Amino acid sequence: MTISLSDLGKRFNYDWVFRHLNYQFESNGVYAIIGSNGSGKSTLLQIIGGALFHNEGTVHYTNSHGSIITDESIFKQVSLCAPYLELIEEMTGLEFLNFHQRFKAFIPGVDTTTILQKIQLEKAAQKQIRYYSSGMKQRLKLGQCLFSATSVLLLDEPCTNLDAAGIEMYQSLVEQLKKDRVIIIASNDPVEYKQCNHELNISYYSSSANSNQYTSN
Repeated sequence: MTISLSDLGKRFNYDWVFRHLNYQFESNGVYAIIGSNGSGKSTLLQIIGGALFHNEGTVHYTNSHGSIITDESIFKQVSLCAPYLELIEEMTGLEFLNFHQRFKAFIPGVDTTTILQKIQLEKAAQKQIRYYSSGMKQRLKLGQCLFSATSVLLLDEPCTNLDAAGIEMYQSLVEQLKKDRVIIIASNDPVEYKQCNHELNISYYSSSANSNQYTSN
């Protein structure tokens, strides 16, 4: 999977968040989108995932065979984990994962019981999500995202509400599951993107920036 951004721009009303953004994300790459608060990290992540429209430029998705993936079908290739996403709190953790996989399958060889074990929630499998702590809810969000059979993982502040053990779990899972995928992490916390080998500082593309540039480790 390759995601190409060409002269991309996004505005809300008359205020441009960013403009003239050119960048390319490729499989087996772990990318960090960094920048000051309000610079558009989450906005860009949602545009890449097809949840928001951009106002200028293009976003092209190309599969491993070089074929263009249409905007209408990109959702099948994308998983998103973000603090603003809501869980169905009347469901148990197990019910939620079973419900999720009716719309988006999990990676081969992994079932819901395995996921609950990997995210260390097996003891809470039959508990309603409304009784989960904020950290447990974040683990569940990460589980449904990371283990979905998608080629693009979008992680917005993925360690929100996680304790030290949860952060270690997250970092381990990213390392295990990054092969043949594009992983894009929006964050200002180095703990969340320590495994990234590329950085895109979106502040350089804000309307007040003097030049367009990106950094790569």
